Amino acid sequence: MDLQLQDRHVLIGGGSKGIGLACASGFLDEGARVSLVSREAAHLEAARRTLLENHPGAEDCVAVFPADLRDAEAAAAAVEQAERQRGPVDILVNSAGAARRTPPDELTPRHWREAMDAKFFTYIHLIDPAIKRMAARGHGVILNVVGAGGKVAKPVHLPGGAANASLMLVSAGLAAAYGPRGIRVNAVNPGTTRTERMQAGLEVDARAYRISLEEALARASANVPLGRVAEPKEIADAVLFLCSSRASYITGAILSMDGAVTPLVV
Repeated sequence: MDLQLQDRHVLIGGGSKGIGLACASGFLDEGARVSLVSREAAHLEAARRTLLENHPGAEDCVAVFPADLRDAEAAAAAVEQAERQRGPVDILVNSAGAARRTPPDELTPRHWREAMDAKFFTYIHLIDPAIKRMAARGHGVILNVVGAGGKVAKPVHLPGGAANASLMLVSAGLAAAYGPRGIRVNAVNPGTTRTERMQAGLEVDARAYRISLEEALARASANVPLGRVAEPKEIADAVLFLCSSRASYITGAILSMDGAVTPLVV
């Protein structure tokens, strides 16, 4: 299927690792141009090298812009710089930030504040300038990668889950608010996915439940009806479709991708 993404300018928050990097690779496969935003310049350069190794000749299609997305001004400057250098952003994918998993007895107000800064505001700070520019042009797509913890409360992921739940409401609300101005906004809810964040989460689970890391992984996999955790590319494939014109009537949707762990009708 031709997703009709050729020459689209895609800005990816958190594009240096994990799902964000898998999305960047997928967009390049479809002929799009990608701009990656992340806090660490070294991680961005490593991601750029990886993408160019896997996509020879794509030097003009990959750009990186270091920015701490917890800072609203830095995020807005990254959007401005990306558009000035690479042209208007057609698609924004948010996959940045991760709230630390913390056993409930260890939680303090600081953990709740840090979770919102790390996960909620890293998205909002890119969405705000990008969606207003898109609206002025009369078209655009925003896709938020939001953890499944926003739907089901997990004792070791309460602050992060609260941030994710907020992002789901934001996604649905912005879809309704900006639909008349040509903007589509959707979200995907990945379950456990094989990334560095998964490893960190498993370590917290192991500590919280006093089990080995191997047992934590076995439990995570056994809990999935499909019998395994997701690969980043599997999440990226859904992201690409929702960002494409093939999904032109899908907006305000929150797509669950947890392998049927949570069989809810939503």
